Amino acid sequence: MEKLLEYMKTDDFLVVFSITVGVLLLINIILSISTKIKYNRVLKKLGNGNNLDEMLRRYLEDVREIKKDNSEIKAYYTKLDSDIASCIQKVGLVRYNAFRDVGSDLSFAMALLDRNNNGVVFNGLYGAESSNIYAKPIRGGTSKYKLSDEEQSALEIAEQTKNFITRHRK
Repeated sequence: MEKLLEYMKTDDFLVVFSITVGVLLLINIILSISTKIKYNRVLKKLGNGNNLDEMLRRYLEDVREIKKDNSEIKAYYTKLDSDIASCIQKVGLVRYNAFRDVGSDLSFAMALLDRNNNGVVFNGLYGAESSNIYAKPIRGGTSKYKLSDEEQSALEIAEQTKNFITRHRK
């Protein structure tokens, strides 16, 4: 053991050690380059001739762009869904004979409601001598004005109508 320690203190050992470290460093560089070349070949084979690493970068950029587009679309349809809530979505119609001297059911009551049951009820009275149309506002499914039986029926039909505009799931 002492001889080994003595040899390590000599110049010969330093030269041999330096050459060994240099050779190992050179082998390491060669192996790194070889591994990189093989890695690139494998990526090209997996990418059907294209660099797979570059393809993955492009796909990730595409995904980021799609996420951005999706958030813009979601904001748009959320606003659209909010706007549509106040559009007429429910309709109820009742035809009836308002006067005995007029044949057929030429009078009508029609309720037009939005998603929140706000809207209007029209009542069209057809008579032999004249025709009149009356309108009553509806808020939350009720009116502050007295509704006739036909108007109430039209309102109930409209309230039972399923929304024909579908809400988006969130």
